[in-house]
Amino acid sequence: MEHQAAYDRFSAKEKRVIVTLVSFTGLIPLFGSGSFIPSIPQIAKDLHSTGEVISLAVSIHVFTGGLITLLWARYSTHYGRRPIYLTALPFSIVGSMGVGRAQTVLQLMAWRVVQSTGMSGGFSLGAGVIGDLYKLEERGTAMGLFFAAVLMGPPLAPVAGGLAAHYSSWRVMQYILAVCSLFAFTLLYFLLPETSHPGARGMDELPPNKRRNFVLLNPLKSMTLLRSPNLTAVSLAGTLTLITNYFLLVPLAYTIGKRYNINNEALIGACFIPSGIGNFIGAPLAGRISDRIIVKWKTRRGVWVPEDRLRGTLVGAFFFVPLSVLLSGLVTTYVDGVPGLVANLMLLFMNGLGVDLVLSPSASYTVDILHNRSAEGMAANSFLRGLGLSLAVTSVFPLVETLGLAWANTIAALGAWAAALLLMGTIRHGEAMRNWLDIGYTTWDENN
Repeated sequence: MEHQAAYDRFSAKEKRVIVTLVSFTGLIPLFGSGSFIPSIPQIAKDLHSTGEVISLAVSIHVFTGGLITLLWARYSTHYGRRPIYLTALPFSIVGSMGVGRAQTVLQLMAWRVVQSTGMSGGFSLGAGVIGDLYKLEERGTAMGLFFAAVLMGPPLAPVAGGLAAHYSSWRVMQYILAVCSLFAFTLLYFLLPETSHPGARGMDELPPNKRRNFVLLNPLKSMTLLRSPNLTAVSLAGTLTLITNYFLLVPLAYTIGKRYNINNEALIGACFIPSGIGNFIGAPLAGRISDRIIVKWKTRRGVWVPEDRLRGTLVGAFFFVPLSVLLSGLVTTYVDGVPGLVANLMLLFMNGLGVDLVLSPSASYTVDILHNRSAEGMAANSFLRGLGLSLAVTSVFPLVETLGLAWANTIAALGAWAAALLLMGTIRHGEAMRNWLDIGYTTWDENN
């Protein structure tokens, strides 16, 4: 079959190398946002500002990334994955150097925009590459491995940022990000082939003499995919789920750190490790489970129903994610000393595990139903998520100060339960939802 041949272009070893490359590149933007978190007090002092103001740099990074990823994804559909990677990463190199040299809050914010512009393609392009390489029954496992690597960023970045801030300066971490971006650019330049399926790029439809000409594309066209109630529901569910992780991690220096007298930036960063372990275990586990669910339910029914993959999200969505953030707020508020700290570390692990149990199958589902526009689908997802996360990061400090940590986390937990209901509704009514508006959903034959 033509589609089978497209998946057989690369050997298993070559696929592993490519997944490793795009996973490393996808990890960089999460280090770009996460490395700020334990350093916020030091950055605020260095730039004569406040923690609330400097935390906006995290919001700006997330929002810019969600917006610019639409641009990179749209052009990757036309030109392919490789040239877009190589165009984006120089912005990351220059932007990271600029952030490291910033002397005012305004300079910091401006360079964060440039930095995020270069980093923002890593997630949606990486998911698109996974869709290019792996057929349906293998995609969940591969996507899980990609997520396991990429989502190590939120917990490990604060550790790296905290160590740099404590033993040197917060600026050092930004220079490290510039070096990592340069390293990624070099690896991709020499080792990454074009993975788009033959004939699937927009430029393939043009005459050969016009394929190198620059084409002006509307990056917002990817947003039209959100007309799909399925994609919108899953994207909102992922956003509400990931917000719980940000509610736990962004203010950690001012919540868990202050409550348990942890003032060392490196130790504060180390508190993020349990969440990372949860990510590392949860993503590949969720991916493998979702692949098995697809095979099981297709065998049972005799027909492929894309929403079956989302069944693997429900345990995380209904239990692990909301309970972890709810209990963390209560424990931090009412439990003193070592028992409270240990309980919080366990809940951070629980949250990291639960978040990946939701996000990994959800990403695979997006690629399943929009295979030929997978990067654009993930970009639309990322934009919605970036918008939600930027608002959440902006509001977390005011909510904690106004309502108290327990009530702030309760709000995040209620949002997570709303996400679980969205996923449940999509599982039960997904086919009817797809019939409401056909945006060019992918068939079983096109996925295999």
